[in-house]
Amino acid sequence: MNIKKLLPLIDGYKDYIIYLQRELTKRPAISPLSGGEGEYDKAMWLKEELKKYKFDRIEEVNADDPKAKNGVRPNIVAIYNGLNTDKTVWIMSHLDIVPPGEMSMWKSNPYELVVEGDKLIGRGVEDNQQAIVSSLIVAKVLMDNNIRPDYNLGLLFCADEETGSGFGADWVVEKRKDLFGPKDMFFVPDSGVEDGSMIEIAEKSILWLKVKTVGKQCHASRPQIGINAFKAASELVCKVEKLYKIFKHKDRLYEPPISTFEPTKKEANVPNVNTIPGEDVFYIDMRVMPVYKLEEVEEELRKMADEVEKKYNVKISFEYLQKSQAAPPTDPQSDIVIALKKSIKEVLGVKPKVYGIGGGTVAAFFRRLNLPTVVYSKLNESAHQPNEWCYISNIISDAKVFLSSIGKIK
Repeated sequence: MNIKKLLPLIDGYKDYIIYLQRELTKRPAISPLSGGEGEYDKAMWLKEELKKYKFDRIEEVNADDPKAKNGVRPNIVAIYNGLNTDKTVWIMSHLDIVPPGEMSMWKSNPYELVVEGDKLIGRGVEDNQQAIVSSLIVAKVLMDNNIRPDYNLGLLFCADEETGSGFGADWVVEKRKDLFGPKDMFFVPDSGVEDGSMIEIAEKSILWLKVKTVGKQCHASRPQIGINAFKAASELVCKVEKLYKIFKHKDRLYEPPISTFEPTKKEANVPNVNTIPGEDVFYIDMRVMPVYKLEEVEEELRKMADEVEKKYNVKISFEYLQKSQAAPPTDPQSDIVIALKKSIKEVLGVKPKVYGIGGGTVAAFFRRLNLPTVVYSKLNESAHQPNEWCYISNIISDAKVFLSSIGKIK
């Protein structure tokens, strides 16, 4: 299959890119948890648009959510069969967006696309409509030229990425494993850098804890009759630093190349100066190298808390706000990584680099199925900001890189 000859044709899809972005932007897809109705309207419009293509299969995979419009959070699957159908190369994007935030900071209606030369402005245009549109362009240029790829092209449009993926990628992977074969692989265009050089192939584990210390409140002039929860909690905060020495494995794939253990949020305790606080609450954000089990970190932290409890006669409890053991990293020598690196160099003329991140992405759900998955896009990181924007040229270059990579996968 001569994919290379199709790449220049993608430049001719500018008007269609604007059309897609305009239609997607005017249909807000905000989670009920953030005050919206979910993705239903956006998903149904997209499904009708997909019917204009030559997909061999279009399927809704709905997750029930009584808080959403019509009680569902739609996920859409579209398959274009290849010459060999025993493998599918997927491009996964998400339908949902975040709310616009402070409206006074917007120069235009967030849900009406503004076109300023190469720049498109509107809520969701980069996060994640750039991915939606680039994946559609990949499919359309193949179909418009009656070319079947060597393997199936699968487009997966998921709900609920912004609030945890429980109705989206996580739900699809849990309930519909039959959609995915053992040879499948994924592009996830949901993170990237301005020059398009970086390929994310690995993530750290995440552990967020709410730490509550309970002592005994009393007048500050008579501290001997109370137990200062703030003082005890402060000692535990200082002990957290020891985790850096206990879990000291380094890996230059990641930035930073170490696990991180940082006390962050601090809740207010007593409102006045002359009262010893009987309760104190703080939070810890931990990003842990995949070589360690999160249970190991929990065990060490519990030991530290036990020491503080014994010293101050307080009670310390942990509440888990987020706990996610890192998925296996994608092999940097896998076909999809090698193909993507070659395509980035050819299309963009930059030197590609693989890396790992401290956060978690939807890629983890597919990596846990042992399917090679890369997170890649050429982005300017305006996501979640007022006046969110993306470049048409970035959508075009992403489409070219993905299409070129599909042609190189063995």
